[in-house]
Amino acid sequence: MRRKGISPEDAVLTKAHPNISVADPSALGPVTPEEAQLLARLDLARLPRHVAVIMDGNGRWAQRKHLPRAAGHRSGTQTARTTIETCARMKIEALTLYAFSVENWRRPKTETDFLMQLLREYLRQEMPLIQRNNIRMRFLGRSRELPAGVQQDMRAAVEKTSKNTGTVLCLALNYGGRAEIVDALNEIMAQRNGEGRNAPVTEDEVSAHLYTAGLPDPDLLIRSSGEMRVSNFLLWQIAYAEILVTETLWPDFNRARLLEAFVEFQKRERRYGGIREDGPDSEVPARVAGQ
Repeated sequence: MRRKGISPEDAVLTKAHPNISVADPSALGPVTPEEAQLLARLDLARLPRHVAVIMDGNGRWAQRKHLPRAAGHRSGTQTARTTIETCARMKIEALTLYAFSVENWRRPKTETDFLMQLLREYLRQEMPLIQRNNIRMRFLGRSRELPAGVQQDMRAAVEKTSKNTGTVLCLALNYGGRAEIVDALNEIMAQRNGEGRNAPVTEDEVSAHLYTAGLPDPDLLIRSSGEMRVSNFLLWQIAYAEILVTETLWPDFNRARLLEAFVEFQKRERRYGGIREDGPDSEVPARVAGQ
């Protein structure tokens, strides 16, 4: 795990997936001089297929500005909006945002109630942007434990975007990496019992029963706010992800910081436990959960 800016300068890139079209930088619209410089350093044919983000630092951002924590969470939704739209326009195949963990229920009820309400507002208000950018929505986690109104809005979002063919946006809600693996194993065991067979569980079977089944494993995991831990997020799927930790608090994580993360990603050499002998084109493509 390395913090942004201190990895070696070896410009060894991730192999592009053959079924993904190359991003068009003009799709981003007007860019700042800093963003233009970062775009010039990117190989747009070799962007990560799946980006996962631990959105951390809303509370500290609010505290530093002498604002209530709720103000930090609300500001963080604007950062999420920018990140989602940028990834969609750059044709990132999947984006997973860690929105609410199974451990977050330990926070004060006033805060968790606010977060649930903020989520419902977000799903309703951002639907035009999601549709305009051809985004398909998925939710990861134990959704049946969420409030009934939240579940209803989640189902509506999935249904409304089911025919979209662009970026898959996964919101991890009431999510825990350990819980996901337990749920997958319980499904496998129930299936085994129903079929009356006793056979060893394989990695492929586990992957096929994860919440992320059918998606490529994350190539890049970004964590804002400088904390050097993965916080029970996508524990199975990030086995070979490049991890980038930035000191930037989530509400300050703008489009330039996202592009900067992509630039850093393209400096990493990805061997998946093997040895590269024939140059970057010999690199093994990312695995797909459930395949």
